[in-house]
Amino acid sequence: MGELQHSTLNIGLMGHVDHGKTTLVEALTNKWVSKYSEEKKRGITIRLGYTEFPVYQCETCQRLGTSKKCIACFSDCKIIKRFSLIDAPGHESLIPIVLSGSSIFDAAILVIAANESCPQPQTLEHLRAIQVGEIKRVIVVQNKVDLVTREEAEKSYNCIKDFLKGTIAENAPIIPISAQQKLGIEFIIQELMKIEETLKVDGDPIFLIARSFDANKPGVTPLELIGGVIGGSVIRGKIKKGEEITIKPVLIGGKYTELTTKARMIKRDSDEFEEATAGGLVAIQTGLDPSLAKSDKLVGCLAGYGKMPETIYSFKAGCNLFENYKIEMKDTLLVTCRNSRSTGAVVSISKGQVEVKLNAPICADKGNKVSYSKLIEHKWRLIGWGVIQ
Repeated sequence: MGELQHSTLNIGLMGHVDHGKTTLVEALTNKWVSKYSEEKKRGITIRLGYTEFPVYQCETCQRLGTSKKCIACFSDCKIIKRFSLIDAPGHESLIPIVLSGSSIFDAAILVIAANESCPQPQTLEHLRAIQVGEIKRVIVVQNKVDLVTREEAEKSYNCIKDFLKGTIAENAPIIPISAQQKLGIEFIIQELMKIEETLKVDGDPIFLIARSFDANKPGVTPLELIGGVIGGSVIRGKIKKGEEITIKPVLIGGKYTELTTKARMIKRDSDEFEEATAGGLVAIQTGLDPSLAKSDKLVGCLAGYGKMPETIYSFKAGCNLFENYKIEMKDTLLVTCRNSRSTGAVVSISKGQVEVKLNAPICADKGNKVSYSKLIEHKWRLIGWGVIQ
């Protein structure tokens, strides 16, 4: 056991459905993260999939890779850095999951297929999510180049360049690859290695909950039961094993409340640690009744102690809208703040400001950014953002 080091970064995989994000995760990690039955049946990512992978460097030729043996000279390699990969769903109906998931991204890989025109609808939506989330470190991957001719690949590359002009990703590297054939993966690794580590932010800890579950297997006896598990990322301070933490807002019996429990175990992948700090994804086993954490019931909640964001049921914020969108009185909006999201009704609009009454509370303070999505043709569309006043 030891301190959870800062060398792990959260990298979000974003892009249109079927452009190969999950296949790219497998190429980098040798793990398939779409493990839920409905995802397998439908062939798309529905929840946030995540896994971790180390980057190795050959002790002889210095080549970077993801295996313990160098594929060039077969010498031994040593781990020099770790990354957590989060596979965000690309289907248009799942943009709310993307918006809340992007709150824990340190950087993003935007995957765009070379065999389709650019931009596809969710390519545009995901780029907007990157901009709203101010994810400044972006790597663009031009996938499926093995399915097109050289001329078509060059045309696709130029279309991608035009699409990125004037955006937060305008100067992002564009890397042609084939995730299916595992070609060009080393160039992605080289770009990932250029990303600076997450800076430690001091203060009372805040842990964003992106997943929660009951880790008990069927047939376990009452004496063997373990508490509910929360997964996510620390964005401020650190949480030590054995400390009391507060989780809020938790829905129990039709009412929202706060729960206090202990961080009984802290794990990253299969390794146990004494504390969790900013950088990387961790799982914290709590003392909560496991039924409270089952099936992502705590997703969107915050964990921590001391000064934490307030639980709010309404707010006023600025209103910055993307082109061709507008907000009107009594519109229903989907509001996302960090990992929290809730629907709410617009109750007032004035001078670039909107007031929203929420159907369920979120945790937020003045100065926090919120994004707005609107139901258009039966699908949530990201339409803009604002800062809580």
